Amino acid sequence: MRLRTAAVALLSLMAVPSAGAEETTTMTTMTGSKPALTYEDVRKVAPALEAYTQNRLLGEVWKRPGLVPRDRSIVTLAALIARNQTIEMPFHFNLALDNGVKSREISEIITHLAFYAGWANAMSAVAIAKDVFAARHIGADQLPAVAVTLLPLNEASEAQRATFVQEQFGATFPGVVQYTTDVLFRDLWLRPDLAPRDRSLVTVTALIANGQTAQLTPHLNRAMDNGLTQREASEAITQLAFYVGWPNVFSAMPVAKDVFEKRPH
Repeated sequence: MRLRTAAVALLSLMAVPSAGAEETTTMTTMTGSKPALTYEDVRKVAPALEAYTQNRLLGEVWKRPGLVPRDRSIVTLAALIARNQTIEMPFHFNLALDNGVKSREISEIITHLAFYAGWANAMSAVAIAKDVFAARHIGADQLPAVAVTLLPLNEASEAQRATFVQEQFGATFPGVVQYTTDVLFRDLWLRPDLAPRDRSLVTVTALIANGQTAQLTPHLNRAMDNGLTQREASEAITQLAFYVGWPNVFSAMPVAKDVFEKRPH
């Protein structure tokens, strides 16, 4: 299994050795740069971390039921991009593709996170992804078009959201309100190359990754309306504990628990 052989993936090693390779095998980046780390290098600095990486993160967390590897890759990539943690991105871009995330979906994840984590973070992800795409011969024909036929808009729900935002902030922040309606919810969210459920999962991940729980309630509800189950949401949060830290996850858990309890069963 790819995860098992990449035992120091958490420490941003970009490629994996064959299954029979020695633990001290030197790993190289996917772009062919000089060797990065060996397992022995990791043990010399943080032996416990290397053990946790192999035994807990890769040996347990990534194998837990309740969230398929494809979704775990989406959550992990979204967290890395949202926090601008580029060192691990080459490995996880490749792992995501191996786990069934399409290149056009990765493209849309990056684009989506430009709005939810900032343009600079998205551009940092582009700088890494371009080399991964090139190495895997992913061309423009496998990426989303700029102009696309948008998904249908839920007019009633969007009207309710727009009215609330306009009443709260329209007079004070008209520019933000305009772009929120015209660009974010009537354009970006309706792009078809990332399913609404996955787009919601990316958004929820970004909010938790950056400790922004104020908008978590509406977005987690939207995610579940879009098909994310409570079990999947719980497992996504468990995955995030290892990638964004326990404090961010513990800040998110009371909000998520409240959402779960208030939804109809």
